[in-house]
Amino acid sequence: MAKKDETDAKAQKVAKDSKDAAKESKETKKAEPEKTGFSPVEFLQGTREELDKVVWPSRQQLISESVAVILMVTLSATLIYLVDQLFGWAARQVF
Repeated sequence: MAKKDETDAKAQKVAKDSKDAAKESKETKKAEPEKTGFSPVEFLQGTREELDKVVWPSRQQLISESVAVILMVTLSATLIYLVDQLFGWAARQVF
């Protein structure tokens, strides 16, 4: 009998907590101002805030990483070109 009372008490508490959370959610939504559209000023302020969070690389880091990217793109393009030439040669031999 005591276990049933404990279970009922827990169920009532959970139900009350969920009702309280729903009520708080509705109150929070009412408290927030309604957004009425696009505001260029707010957009620019938000953009500035986000750009302030960016960790910009140093000049040396930028140059070395750019060289690495250019090198990898060049190597990849060369490899694709060579494989294409190989398959072209093989196709000419067969047909």
